[in-house]
Order: sequence, then structure tokens, then C-alpha cells
Amino acid sequence: MHRTSQFLHQCHQTWVANRATKPCDVFINHRGIDTKRTVATLLYDHLYRLNLHPFLDSKNMKPGDKLFDNINGAIRKCKVGVAVFSPRYCESYFCLHELALMMESRKKVIPIFCDVKPSQLRAVDNGKCAMEDIRRFNWALEEAKYTVGLTFDSLKGNWSDVVTSASDNVIKTLIEMEGEKQMQRRKTSPILHV
Repeated sequence: MHRTSQFLHQCHQTWVANRATKPCDVFINHRGIDTKRTVATLLYDHLYRLNLHPFLDSKNMKPGDKLFDNINGAIRKCKVGVAVFSPRYCESYFCLHELALMMESRKKVIPIFCDVKPSQLRAVDNGKCAMEDIRRFNWALEEAKYTVGLTFDSLKGNWSDVVTSASDNVIKTLIEMEGEKQMQRRKTSPILHV
């Protein structure tokens, strides 16, 4: 019995190390207080079971990690972003910073409007952020508002449906991106004449 628990512990440690170091396919941007125990974690788990490498702060980071270093690095290396907008999303500097960085990095972002309408999203100057940050955040929010996304009402909707739909959109985006990459390689690779 002791050998089994040692083996399982070793497997878990390897799994955690690989999960933390491997570049992510999809960055999940969310307001933890609103969505961490619902759509964000469900989406992470679903994508992970599909052998993708999602990034969710609570799953990929450990005590002692530098927040901005890890999050900014994950955003820069990810292929696609999912922004889960919720009623208190715009109150979070981190959420807005992550969204702005995804938009500035020209990542494809799939919005999920969870219990909030796009028109309700705006960064408000509460005196805690520089005006330049407020402008940057509102620009990113405007970009997201005019991106086709998913809407979800937690009182009427089914969590499984929104997670499946978001996952399907992520997979479709990743497939399209891989196809575009292959076409670019064909265009730039030398033609061999025999």
C-alpha cells in the first residue's frame, strides 16, 4: 500500500511540474470571486481532459510564484484567450490588465459574457489606477465588446453547455491557427525541383 501511495505521489508531482512549465494553449481570464468555482475551473478541467494546456492561475501557479511574471508570460505564449466577463470583472486590476495584454498581443480572444451584458463593461477611475491604465483597459473592453462571444445566464443556463460551447470554439480556433501556420510554412519553404 505504501508503494502505491509513493507512486501516485510521484505521478502527481510530475503532472504538476509538466502542467506548470509547458506553454499554454489557452489562457483563461476571469474574476475569481465570480467564476473560479464555476465556469473557469470547469472550462480548465474540460480543456485539460482534451489534452490541451490551459492556464488558470489557481491551477498553474504555486506559492512563491511572481504574479505578473507568470501571468504575463502565459499570455504572451498562449495561442488563444478566453475572457470570462462577470458582474465584478471590471473591479479587478488583474482581470483588466490580462485582457489588455491579450488584446495588445493580438491574441484571438473568445469572450464569455456570464451574467453581464457587453454594454455594462467599463473600467472606472476609482483613483487606484493611472489614467493611462484606465484608457488601456477601456480600449481592451471595447475590443472585447465588439467580438462575437458566448452569453450565459447562470440562473437559466446549463454550465455544461457553456463549457462545451467554449471548448468547441477554442478547438476550432486552434485548428484554424494550425492550418494558417501550415500555409505560411508552405509559402516560405523553398520549392525543390528534381
